[in-house]
Amino acid sequence: MLMNIPVGDTERPVPRWALRLAKALPFVLLPHCLWRLPFAFDLRMGTVDPAAGAYVWWAAPYVIGLSVLTEALTVLTLGLVSGWGEVFPRWVPVLGGRRVPPLAAVVPAVLGGLVLVALFDGMPLGWLGVFAEVGYSNGWWMLLGRICTATAMFWGPVTIALAWSYHRRRRPGVG
Repeated sequence: MLMNIPVGDTERPVPRWALRLAKALPFVLLPHCLWRLPFAFDLRMGTVDPAAGAYVWWAAPYVIGLSVLTEALTVLTLGLVSGWGEVFPRWVPVLGGRRVPPLAAVVPAVLGGLVLVALFDGMPLGWLGVFAEVGYSNGWWMLLGRICTATAMFWGPVTIALAWSYHRRRRPGVG
């Protein structure tokens, strides 16, 4: 499915680095999404959290939904390097076939990227002990957990970089 999404079919050429980043982003976040799935079924993955409550029925739909939403949002960033990010697809009611105002894509992408930086890019501070983080039963679980979740630190900066590239390509007078 992901390979069938047209990218680079834009009015002005997309830089090669932006195409590569946009295509890679869903795969970069995949370890983060997969790491979280066992928690949906009360498998603690070596974490030790005395404050963790008992398993609740809504954990599975919540965690699975969060992983699906994460991947869907990474695929949405492909709009920043695709024709469907410049012209609304025909099937979109009222707006179909009209040009996407550049700021309608840039502002949410930059704001979303900043929120993602705030959420995930402080993780190394937890690793260094600057603030508390969940404990692990041993070093191997900790290493696996950090490797899998560290990929989320790229999401915000990549989204902001793609928004910057989109803005530069779509600004008036360029071409």
